[in-house]
Amino acid sequence: METNSSGGGSSSGSLGSSSTMILHNAVIVTMDKESRVFRNGGVFVVQDRIKAIGQSADILQQFSQMADQIIDLQSQILLPVGFVNTHVHTSQQLAKGIADDVDLMTWLHDRIWPYESNMTEEDSYISTLLCGIELIHSGVTCFAEAGGQHVSEMAKAVELLGLRACLVQSTMDCGEGLPASWAVRTTDDCIQSQKELYAKHHHAADGRIRIWFGIRQIMNATDRLLLETRDMAREFKTGIHMHVAEIPYENQVVMDTRKVDHGTVTFLDKIEFLQNNLLSAHTVWVNHTELMRCT
Repeated sequence: METNSSGGGSSSGSLGSSSTMILHNAVIVTMDKESRVFRNGGVFVVQDRIKAIGQSADILQQFSQMADQIIDLQSQILLPVGFVNTHVHTSQQLAKGIADDVDLMTWLHDRIWPYESNMTEEDSYISTLLCGIELIHSGVTCFAEAGGQHVSEMAKAVELLGLRACLVQSTMDCGEGLPASWAVRTTDDCIQSQKELYAKHHHAADGRIRIWFGIRQIMNATDRLLLETRDMAREFKTGIHMHVAEIPYENQVVMDTRKVDHGTVTFLDKIEFLQNNLLSAHTVWVNHTELMRCT
């Protein structure tokens, strides 16, 4: 956050360098019992504690003589907590613009998966750093990775950035469109690698990192992978991140191959995959019956 200082204190330095400060001229969104919002608000801070909050004029009048630093936030929004981004592909930060204006299957098979499958560990680390910096700049303090490569490098970047994250490996064991280096992965490989990542990184970075299990999408997952991931997540008491019912074509493939009367949500419900630890992304192609199953 860029700030301008004026009044009774130093005109430079980080927000944490002063023992007392006033932040004013801000839209302040509180989390108090009344959920108050101050359109032109001010806050008086001592060390790391908020001592007073109110209209800018009132805060300045009462506390200016006590403040080491007075910072004009120029109508920026001040929040007591950070945002949580529930669907992030850190590995795709370096791929912006390479797959615009194409349908999803072309995007995956011809653009994104070839790109992702050729990423090195260093690529993943740098991409996660850049993605994390953008998240921080947007006020995000916690994110859920949707599935990428080299989870250990993601964890390394997240630890350095100071973010919280639920990290997921991109996991697929069958289906069309897989690059050659991915097509050789067996179901056993997918299960074992996720167990190893959990053992290595779950609760790392002083507890800021959690390892979830991932299913990239149902069209590239065997029934066995789905069932064992379901059971493994239940055993390890962790989450599952999965793209679900993202396009009509996906639902049609599921109807044809899994022999259900609708699409992905219907099948996942049938195999008891729709549990409260499932983070379902891009789930827009659902019918009324499926919506009722999820409530």
